[in-house]
Amino acid sequence: MKDGVSLKSKIVYIVFAVLTAVLMWLGDEGKQPIVYLGTDLQHAVGLIDSESALVLQSSVAQYGTVANTPSYVVNRGTYKVALEYSAEEKDSVLELWEQGDKIAAWPINKWEKELAAEFTLSKDAKGLQFRINYSGNGSLVIKRLSFSPRTLFYTDTYFMIVVVLALYLAGWKCFMEGHMRLTQGQLLDLGVILGAALLATTPLMQTYLYNGDDLCYHLARLEGLKDGVLDGQIPVNIMPEGLQNNGYMNAMYPYLFLYIGAFLRICRVSLALSYKTIVFLANLGSAVCAYAAVKSMVRERRCVLLAVVLYTLMPYRFTNILHRGDLGETLALIFWPMVIAGLYHIVMGDRKKWYYLVIGFSGALQSHILSAAYVTAFCVITGLFYCVRIVREKRYVEIGKAAGLSLLLNAWYLAPFLFYYFKEDLNKEVLRWSGYFEQSINPSNLTQSMSLYNKQYFSLGFALLGCVGIGIVFLLIESRGKKRDIDGFIAYLLVAGILFTFLCTGYFPSRALMENAFFRNIATMLQFPWRFLGPASACFLFVGAVGLERSKLLAPCKNAVLALLVGLNLFIVITVPTDNIHMPYKNAEALVSKGHETKLGTSVGLFYPHEWRLVDAIDEKLTTSVVISDLGTVSVQDYKKKGTKAAVSYTASDSAAYIELPIQSYLGYRAKDENGEPVKLERGDGGRIRFFLNGDGASHQVYVRYGPVPGFVIADIVSALTVLFLFIRMRRKDEA
Repeated sequence: MKDGVSLKSKIVYIVFAVLTAVLMWLGDEGKQPIVYLGTDLQHAVGLIDSESALVLQSSVAQYGTVANTPSYVVNRGTYKVALEYSAEEKDSVLELWEQGDKIAAWPINKWEKELAAEFTLSKDAKGLQFRINYSGNGSLVIKRLSFSPRTLFYTDTYFMIVVVLALYLAGWKCFMEGHMRLTQGQLLDLGVILGAALLATTPLMQTYLYNGDDLCYHLARLEGLKDGVLDGQIPVNIMPEGLQNNGYMNAMYPYLFLYIGAFLRICRVSLALSYKTIVFLANLGSAVCAYAAVKSMVRERRCVLLAVVLYTLMPYRFTNILHRGDLGETLALIFWPMVIAGLYHIVMGDRKKWYYLVIGFSGALQSHILSAAYVTAFCVITGLFYCVRIVREKRYVEIGKAAGLSLLLNAWYLAPFLFYYFKEDLNKEVLRWSGYFEQSINPSNLTQSMSLYNKQYFSLGFALLGCVGIGIVFLLIESRGKKRDIDGFIAYLLVAGILFTFLCTGYFPSRALMENAFFRNIATMLQFPWRFLGPASACFLFVGAVGLERSKLLAPCKNAVLALLVGLNLFIVITVPTDNIHMPYKNAEALVSKGHETKLGTSVGLFYPHEWRLVDAIDEKLTTSVVISDLGTVSVQDYKKKGTKAAVSYTASDSAAYIELPIQSYLGYRAKDENGEPVKLERGDGGRIRFFLNGDGASHQVYVRYGPVPGFVIADIVSALTVLFLFIRMRRKDEA
């Protein structure tokens, strides 16, 4: 054939694509019921019989909730619950709860052996749970409880089929139709980038979601962002369904890249797979940024690919992903190589590549505020260190361009963040819970691989320490004659990396410095000294890549060095801790799949920290009902809330009376009455929205909504116009 690909090959290719899709469809778990035997339910009382049923007798001297399922994050839709049991007495009940509210209940009748009920969720549930309420009388034997959807729990399989078929289609366009001809070198580069990203994701390819310290918060952010988009907020400043439907501030933690997961959640992909998709893209982004950044400074392909592998598989990234569940810092680490490359090009390299710094800083800012602060500090220190050269060569022009463009691009996020940080009465002091110094690292741990017995470990690993050795050998032994500019920059990065590492360890006198108010203020805000491992690893990455390329001493054994360093990093992956207590299917007969179950967030749940709540919004004061100041003079006929919009109807005979709505009173909410007249909002108890009533005895309505805030809208327009300007300029440049 003309393009060199036979018809037979094309047919085989199509058959494999279809076969892959069919096999994936046959393995769909989304429609499978979640089944619990009595022993599987969470319980504190009762006995287990020989058939794994939970037996409750009046002798337990307890009534009320005695057994329950985990809490589920479930898409809206119609579901069925079935309970197999035997009961001697009546009055026991199967209850359905959502975020602390009982939304349905079904009696457990003593003359029946099975309870089957269907229910419909009008909106996505954040903490759906079944509870068995025991009357305390007679015997109650819980044999089996099942929970199933009318259609699907989630669309994970169909999403993966679309992804796989898209990859097949891309392969068809590239190789079958020849639209993209890649050289052998380009194919190698692409293979290493994709391979490193996939390898870094393998620990998450198990059937369950590996829990981490902050994972529950990031899952809540993902779910809240989805709710905000459906609410019509763009950008999303308030998670409308968070904090027991009271709303929770979203603008204080960067979330740009979480829109990917939010879109998947809108398409009914499970919470777990949506999160894992973002992590995979973070791994891929780390590989791509390491490749682009190092390639702009290093010509030798082997050294560039080494940097890709070392950075994507570096230990601290696995610590953040698996142990800490810190999605924000994981995303921010993508951009450290771009920051370093951008600084190099601005101070001494190709000054036309100043946009590397814009990408790096903007990416860090849209990922993690503290990481953006680290980047800013590193940029300032680097600028001061090279200030003479910058002034002499007038490179301050590029610095101005980078700073100005970064500000314009990120104005949409910075405006609400700065406004709420300085103007809103947020509970910011809880951010300073760490004493900093007690989190310091034992220096001996810097060399360790991941441990099956240590949940959190903080290490540079042997591979990055090998980069330090390469840099020292090159700079101290070989680079004695005429030096290139890049040699001095690599020396600067080596010193910076060593300093960052020193700041992590117990050798740094952080405990003594805590007596200083200025240091204590900064340290308690940073919380953990081991955050410096991220920039330290990035610095050492460049030291190793550039040093290995320029070293003549290591040239004869360069391939051996490359193999050794890559091998040490691969060792990191295969020693990643796994939950080896649980097999993917722990009870095949009951169809209980830990992966299937945890796709609904059952092993993690959602959590809304105290940091960005209003000061008075403690859990004990939260409510899901309207609060009335005087039951004798006020009557509420109706209250409805959808997203950040609410409406309440009332009558009152006292103008001094007020109503508090179960909505957090963040700045930006406004209200009008049925005539369109503004209603003044105040902050009530527990941070709730409060307004005083028209006491004329007639029926009135008040409509409450969030935004739009004029200043935020202006910032959105500025950023949007900046993006449009850049797009038009790039198009014109390509056409030229």
